[in-house]
Amino acid sequence: MIVTKSGRRMFPTLSVLISGLDPMKNYVVTVDLECIELKRFRYSFHQSKWISTGPGESELPSRMFVHPDSPARGSHWMRAPVSFDKMKLTNNQLDSNGHIIVNSMHKYRPRVHVIEQDGSQTRHTFSFEETEFIAVTAYQNHRY
Repeated sequence: MIVTKSGRRMFPTLSVLISGLDPMKNYVVTVDLECIELKRFRYSFHQSKWISTGPGESELPSRMFVHPDSPARGSHWMRAPVSFDKMKLTNNQLDSNGHIIVNSMHKYRPRVHVIEQDGSQTRHTFSFEETEFIAVTAYQNHRY
């Protein structure tokens, strides 16, 4: 995933199907990014894979992206896939635009949080290994 100082929308877009909610209760749906390895990575063209190159940079507390439809009834969240196409990532540690801050060359996994708005604030958190990515500032092709 390429990130920029000004912020870039996540590609491919994170989209999830939600089921099992109470259709009449209100819920807030959010996403944050979990740094899953406190290491820095680089791509080894000779080995054709990402390898660890040592300790990573310190992580700031992860920001939450609140889905713009929040809060909404469970029936709303369950009727169609929930897309996070408006979420932006940045590598600017001083970002004031509310984008999610990541460190370049670090590995992340999105986490989806479904928070009940019934006074209990019960939170259900989901993550999927298939959505892991390494944040980079540019792609390089050693063949060209």
